[in-house]
Amino acid sequence: MKVLIVSLLVCAMMALTRAAAVPEAEPGKKTGPLVQEGKSHIVERSLFCPRGWTGYKGRCFLYVPTAMTWAKAERNCQSQGGNLASVHNIQEYHEIQRLIVKSSYEYKEAWIGGSDAQEEGTWMWSDGSRFIYQNWCPTHPDNMHGIQHCLQMNFGDEKCWDDCECSHLHPFVCSKKI
Repeated sequence: MKVLIVSLLVCAMMALTRAAAVPEAEPGKKTGPLVQEGKSHIVERSLFCPRGWTGYKGRCFLYVPTAMTWAKAERNCQSQGGNLASVHNIQEYHEIQRLIVKSSYEYKEAWIGGSDAQEEGTWMWSDGSRFIYQNWCPTHPDNMHGIQHCLQMNFGDEKCWDDCECSHLHPFVCSKKI
């Protein structure tokens, strides 16, 4: 309940901040999509996350509990205008974990957008962002049997990252920019 209240407050603050930043329209001048003539500033719905998605620091996240391969999960995220989630710091990782726990009531292993399928040992995010933050479990990534090229989160007791066979079936987390 607290997470819901905080999320609503953050969304309200974002709406007010964006509405306050819109300049007043000059009389007789056509206005952009954020201002309606004769009314106060109206912020378009597209500035917020779509229904079912959770906003966090400029991005929207969606936990999908349906287990799929990494490639099918990525395609599913793309069909919704995003990618499998990239993770850029520990706070973001914890926020994604909270999203999973809120939906599944446990720290389920889940796909996120990391892969080294193009070149062994060179990890990249499917959304093209820089792969800087890492939360690998001890001794991972290990590319066991030479076929582990996709990143799963919430692995083992430490709930850290593991490289996994991309053909395994896991639920997943999508993300997209607001």
